[in-house]
Amino acid sequence: MQLLMFYLLGFGAVVSALLLVTNKRAVAAAMSLIMTMLCLAGIYVLLDAHLIAVLQIIVYAGAIMVLFLFVIMLLNVEEKSGRLSNRKIALQFVGVLVVGAVMVAVAGLIKIDPAQVTDGFGTTKAIGRMLFTDFLLPFEIASILLLAAIVGAVVLAKRRIEE
Repeated sequence: MQLLMFYLLGFGAVVSALLLVTNKRAVAAAMSLIMTMLCLAGIYVLLDAHLIAVLQIIVYAGAIMVLFLFVIMLLNVEEKSGRLSNRKIALQFVGVLVVGAVMVAVAGLIKIDPAQVTDGFGTTKAIGRMLFTDFLLPFEIASILLLAAIVGAVVLAKRRIEE
């Protein structure tokens, strides 16, 4: 059953990713990207990485895609007109095949020993333990950088309002 779900989610991710890059309308392409992110979150659930799956949905399928849709709406992006030539479509198809073949070859070279994967892999407890022990300094540096970015954005927005 788990293998069947993996194939269904993988097929859904590939199809929605293809719709993403071939769609002429920007909003429809963004919706295809959301579907791709949801399929990837389902694959994370199959890997027992529930926290990563929830973060995938909240951060990427939620916040980032809302940001993308706001930008698309604010820029008033029109859909592309005209037809692509057959040569250009074939060149894009060959490019996708080459990149896919390289990815499959690299994935075949990677050997993962299941004994090395801990029992708590992907759980909230394991990620929290790693963040606050092994990666405490990078975590704090990232939080300070994010705080500085937020303060900078507020200062720039306030300066524009006053002008």
